[in-house]
Amino acid sequence: MSAETDGLAAGIGTVLTDVTGESVEVGDVRRLTGGASRETWSARTRSGTDERTVVLRRDPPGHGEPDRMRAEAACLRAAADAGVPVPRLIAAGDDAVGIGAPYLLTDLVPGEAIARKVQRDPEFADARLRLAREMGRVLGMIHHTETGSLAMLDRRDPLDLIESIYLGFDEPRPAVEAGLRWLRDHRPDRRPDALVHGDFRLGNILVDATGIRGVLDWELAHLGDPIEDLGWLCVRAWRFGRDAPVAGIGSREDLLDGYAEATGLRPTMDELHWWEVFGTLRWLVFSRLQAQRHLGGEEHSLELAAVGRRVCESEYDLLLVLGLLDDVAAAPTSSSPSALHDRPQVTEILGLVSETLAGDVLGALPPEKARERYLLRICLNLLGIVSREIDGGSGDEAVVQETLRAAGYSGEQDLAARLRDGSAEPEDTGVRHAMSAAVIARLRVANPRHLM
Repeated sequence: MSAETDGLAAGIGTVLTDVTGESVEVGDVRRLTGGASRETWSARTRSGTDERTVVLRRDPPGHGEPDRMRAEAACLRAAADAGVPVPRLIAAGDDAVGIGAPYLLTDLVPGEAIARKVQRDPEFADARLRLAREMGRVLGMIHHTETGSLAMLDRRDPLDLIESIYLGFDEPRPAVEAGLRWLRDHRPDRRPDALVHGDFRLGNILVDATGIRGVLDWELAHLGDPIEDLGWLCVRAWRFGRDAPVAGIGSREDLLDGYAEATGLRPTMDELHWWEVFGTLRWLVFSRLQAQRHLGGEEHSLELAAVGRRVCESEYDLLLVLGLLDDVAAAPTSSSPSALHDRPQVTEILGLVSETLAGDVLGALPPEKARERYLLRICLNLLGIVSREIDGGSGDEAVVQETLRAAGYSGEQDLAARLRDGSAEPEDTGVRHAMSAAVIARLRVANPRHLM
């Protein structure tokens, strides 16, 4: 093991020994994939003849938020008391020698969290038939959780909060302004506050052949309108390329049927749609916020930096869910090979490097190197972005500027400002076309597979 995993093993062992009163040996400490904001590790433990796997969640060392970790621990306890399937909390703390940050330690819950496997693998075929309905029932259980011990949770108005974060970037975006305006104009009556998970979706749910085994990652939990969780589950980003509107596996009707079974309440489709629009805008702003942690120097991270290029995915999804997306033709490729430099050209070099990394390097990594494989895939995605931007970025930029000028705007900032002050209408043909042209141009470079 490395110095880091040695330290974590010692820290986990000390925590477990303190909790159980028995000597605990710890080994096979591994970093798990995913989790851009927190680290997740697994470890094998032994106490006498008892062996088991535990899971450690911790803040990145040096960037701890103990209040939020304490709140997550409180949510796990309260949700467990309400019968929600959650990992058993073994210990939590602001710090421990060897762990070096606020942490949670839980039992391992068996199940699959990788969304694409749940959506596609044959072993989950039966579970998929009832999973949307089951997710509705589990959300109903979460929303019936007693909140008396959760007074520390945020209960600010979520739309005000998202708008304030967006304005703090000082990066006006026409799609965001159109979304904010629609949300203000169409907001449904607020339901009584409940415990809101805040990130309930495939990826944060453990599933086996029988259904949901555990609900993970409570760091965004707060008190608010419970329908927020249902709308978040319908956001296109969480379909992971599939067509079905609920997590890529089921219908909105099934989701609401399950929720009604658990709560006796059935939200309207209009209410669900409002929260789906909100969730799409929320993920857009959160993506930009995650990237800012790297760009602003708070935390050096390949994962966080890469999320910055995903903001345009949510811009596209926002225009789509609002019915404001226009089809825009691609600009012709404008790059030409340099007359100064020898071949291979820059794009050829990038292609060769990507091909080698994807084949010889990624293919040679053993399965236990899951973290390394995950990071390498991020690198490959970023290399693809660079290659596509070199190939066509300047041509698309010229088309976008011409589209904006034709609609009477000097640029995206001007259009965003006019949408904010009400002098431009999102439904206007020229505005729709200009917004769509800019978003689609960004998406063709960042992730063309996201285009419908």
